[in-house]
Amino acid sequence: MSAALPPLTALRAFDAAARHMSFAKAADELHVTPAALSFQIKSLEEHLGQPLFRRLNRAVELTEAGRALAPGTAEGFRALNAAWAAARRLHDTTTLTVTAGPAFTAKWMAPRLYEFARAHPEVELRFSASLRIMDVDRDDIDVAIRFGYGPDSGLYSLPLANEWLTPVMTPELAERYPTPDSLRAAPLIFDDSIAFLDPPCDWPVWFRAVGIDHSPTQGAHFSQADHAVDAAMAGAGVVLGRRALVIKDIHEGRLVAPYGVAISTRAQFRFICAQGSENRPQIRAFRDWILAEIAKTASVTEGLTIIPVEEVPAP
Repeated sequence: MSAALPPLTALRAFDAAARHMSFAKAADELHVTPAALSFQIKSLEEHLGQPLFRRLNRAVELTEAGRALAPGTAEGFRALNAAWAAARRLHDTTTLTVTAGPAFTAKWMAPRLYEFARAHPEVELRFSASLRIMDVDRDDIDVAIRFGYGPDSGLYSLPLANEWLTPVMTPELAERYPTPDSLRAAPLIFDDSIAFLDPPCDWPVWFRAVGIDHSPTQGAHFSQADHAVDAAMAGAGVVLGRRALVIKDIHEGRLVAPYGVAISTRAQFRFICAQGSENRPQIRAFRDWILAEIAKTASVTEGLTIIPVEEVPAP
């Protein structure tokens, strides 16, 4: 048994076979014949001096040595693929792959994207609307927009704006509910996607912030923030709207925030990318564009009294 590392092609064949538990499926993945793949694994077993698979009638299973080797080879190839992708991206100045949550994508990104495309026709944008926390290296992602507290260890992370929440509704509903106290009789909409915030940022907290003892629970509950905002846009009720998701509609008059009081949270949307890649041309252009877009609606915030949620009196 040699202490030297075996050939990479043999390890690659083993990794594929260990993942599929099938020599035939592994051969298909690697675009080789089953005989060629079997030869690579046999050479690896000879290098190790013991079998890695038990060959059964119509299947294979890992031996103890195979089970010891499989996790390391899988992680090793993931790391190699990530490193190769990162190296290739260094020379790509035209493609930008962005991931963001569905609500941010629908309510913030999509209505504004034509502005970025018009200003930067050289950049090919690719989007993945997902709440899954992606690895900017492993998942071939250039930029992630994420909401929460962080930290974003080992990454470039830029907070985009302080996040606040205030009741928003159509102008027609605002005429029916002219004061905070009148909201006791209003159809309220609940955005359950922010139930993870601590301290909470919900209807009871907002009512306490304006000096009203009211803890509503009845109303339409939505698991997706953009669906809650869409319901308010349709006139179905009043939603405690998050700055990033409603500010454009307030600025352009489709929604109104008539009471002038918002509660703020330490959770923020952050612009995240691999450390050191923030000055790649397409990433820098995208970051600067986002900051410029945020500045366009800053006047909405100027009319609000914003109370940190930590300062709201306890029930």
